Amino acid sequence: MRTTTPVTEISHPLFARFYTWFSQVLDRRGLAGQREALLAGLSGRVIEVGAGNGLNFGHYPPSVTGVLAVEPEPLLRAAARRAARAAPARIEVASGLAERLPAADGGFDAAVVTFVLCSLPDPGAGLREIRRVLAPGGRLRFLEHVRAGSPGWARAQDLLDATVWPRLTGGCHTGRDSVAAIEAAGFTVETLDRFVFACGVRNPISFCVRGVARR
Repeated sequence: MRTTTPVTEISHPLFARFYTWFSQVLDRRGLAGQREALLAGLSGRVIEVGAGNGLNFGHYPPSVTGVLAVEPEPLLRAAARRAARAAPARIEVASGLAERLPAADGGFDAAVVTFVLCSLPDPGAGLREIRRVLAPGGRLRFLEHVRAGSPGWARAQDLLDATVWPRLTGGCHTGRDSVAAIEAAGFTVETLDRFVFACGVRNPISFCVRGVARR
C-alpha cells in the first residue's frame, strides 16, 4: 500500500528573497511599532502561524513561556531560525501549513498571524485549524492588510487579485476581508484597530487591521 508524505512546505524562493528585504524596509518605516503593539501583554504558550523571516520574534514579552513558529517556505524558515537564536523568548521554528498545524488540540494560550491570511489558499480552513490548537478562551492576535473601505481602491484590489498579484507575491491577495473570515471561523473579535500604512504612498496593501479575537 502506497502512503503519501503530508506536504509541510511551499517554496517561493524569489518572493521569499524579496519579502525578506521588503519586510525589513517596512519595519524601519514604522511597521515594527505595529508588531510591538500586536504582541504587548502576551503570556503563556504561543503559536505563530506563518512566521516569515521572524521579525515578530524580538517583540515577544518575557511573560511568553514558549513559541512554536510555523513557516512553510524554506528560505523564510531558515531566516526565522536565525532570528530565533537572538530572540528574548524561547522559540521553536517548524515546517508546516496553516491548514495542518503540527500541534495538539488546545495546546496554546494564544496564536499570532501577521500578514498571513492574505496568502492562505483557504483562509477559513487555516483559521479553524488555529482555533483547534487554542485552549478555550485563548486569543488570536492578528495584524493583516485587508479590503479597502473605498470603492475605488476595492476595485483596484479586485483587479490585482484576479490577475498578476497572487502570481508575483506567493499567493497574496490584496482585498480579502480577513476580519469577516476570523468571525466566520468561530472567533469573537474583542478589539480592532483599522489604520492605513502608506509607507510614503498609499497602495493596495496599505489598508490594515490589528486586533484580538477570542476562541
